[in-house]
Amino acid sequence: MWIGWSLALLGTFLFALKSILIKELYQLGMTVDEVLLWRMLLSAPGYMAVLAWLLLRSSITDKALSLNSLSWQGYLSILALGFIGYFLASWLDLAGLQYISAQLERLTLFTYPIIISLLAAVFLNEPMTRQKWLALGLTYSGIWLLYWQELQWSASSNTTKGLLLVFASACSYSLYVILAKGWILRLGSLAFTSLAMLASSIFVVVYYFSLGNSLRLPELNAWWWLLALAWLSTFAPSFMITAAIGRIGASSTAILGSAGPVMTMILAVWWLAEPSSAMHILATLLVLLGVALVGKGRQSGKNPSSD
Repeated sequence: MWIGWSLALLGTFLFALKSILIKELYQLGMTVDEVLLWRMLLSAPGYMAVLAWLLLRSSITDKALSLNSLSWQGYLSILALGFIGYFLASWLDLAGLQYISAQLERLTLFTYPIIISLLAAVFLNEPMTRQKWLALGLTYSGIWLLYWQELQWSASSNTTKGLLLVFASACSYSLYVILAKGWILRLGSLAFTSLAMLASSIFVVVYYFSLGNSLRLPELNAWWWLLALAWLSTFAPSFMITAAIGRIGASSTAILGSAGPVMTMILAVWWLAEPSSAMHILATLLVLLGVALVGKGRQSGKNPSSD
């Protein structure tokens, strides 16, 4: 139990660190495409090692991994999910983070359970109950408050552009969560996550060089931030959260995961010297309460979600 709680907290902290590391890389002069490329190139060997280990284990135990029976249509589906969930969503997130604070970015991404509920209502005919509408109102009231505060403080005219890009990222990831559920159940979370991340890596490389970019080696200081981004904030927490769910369950892991925006806020103020105010705290509380309402409905079985 304690190992599960520790893994969930550490995984949440490492995910919360992602926005901070990306901001540091931007300050060193790296572009969105460069950060995305090196993040995926550096983390890809880890996912390849996980797949190799799963295949080796399945051959030793004589228990065939479902991966062996995938058709070409199955691989195409996983490629498409990798594109939606880890390439498109990541690119939109990194692009938006250029224009808004790490606090607003993290809080906007955290609203994806609300978006999943809306998508499920539209495409899966799940009812939008009063609890879901209340959650929607609370959550996006919090986002609007933080957005309004940043408009007052920012001299840039791109705050709206940044928020819309990050919101589009949250929508892309929400669609991925809905469509990926069947594949996760079939392949297992370790195999599916590794395949989707590797598929995303392929798209990142093709996209980067199709724009005519040349491979530019980052400066020495940037390597430390890139390695931390690829391994500490991408590879390691993706499996820590999976392991935590296996030990303490999805509900407890989600409760601990709600600390993510708070951790990002503290790190952004302390590390990046981003401004903060009582409005930031109020906005965070509203978003956390709204997301918690959706999670409570899912847990009780009244509002089953495809998440």
